[in-house]
Amino acid sequence: MSIRSTILATAITFAALGASHGAAQARGLRPIEAQSIHLGDVSGVAYYTVEPDGYRVVTTLAQGEAGTPVRFVSVLAPGQRALLSTPDQAGAVEISRNGDSVTVRKSGTLSN
Repeated sequence: MSIRSTILATAITFAALGASHGAAQARGLRPIEAQSIHLGDVSGVAYYTVEPDGYRVVTTLAQGEAGTPVRFVSVLAPGQRALLSTPDQAGAVEISRNGDSVTVRKSGTLSN
């Protein structure tokens, strides 16, 4: 199975579970609901599950059709966030947790 097919199959699986893809604005997620992420020519999906130690956020990204997928996993406590960016893009995607809510949104320019 190709990398693109793997990512597509993952997205379809989560779509069948009630996911809504393509939102560029801030949007709250529900557990196991996937959202598409786009950072220039790098794209993929993110979802989370509720775990005893926090919300486990899983993001899988690949560059184009032939890129090797990369999985990024983080556990967010209330008030924490994860930023995803690429060197070629001025902005980023922010995945944040506020209480029992997880939001995915485009973020502005990153600074060091």
